[in-house]
Amino acid sequence: MNWIVWIIFGALAGWIASIIMGRNKQMGAIANIVVGIIGAFLGGWIMSFFGAQGVTGFNLTSLIVAIIGAVVLLFVVGLFRR
Repeated sequence: MNWIVWIIFGALAGWIASIIMGRNKQMGAIANIVVGIIGAFLGGWIMSFFGAQGVTGFNLTSLIVAIIGAVVLLFVVGLFRR
């Protein structure tokens, strides 16, 4: 059951991040899931530098952290694709 929650959480965070970065039409569902899950880890790592908590469960704060991480991930990937 835990991996299903990660897939749903990753899909939601990746989808919102792709809309923010203007890449929604270029990314599919699998890409959104992968970006969202990696973004959750990246966002948690970034938040640890500020002394804040990262992803703690399926809640709004964790979703915002995951979206921040996914946006950073998409930005960095965009720098290398140019």
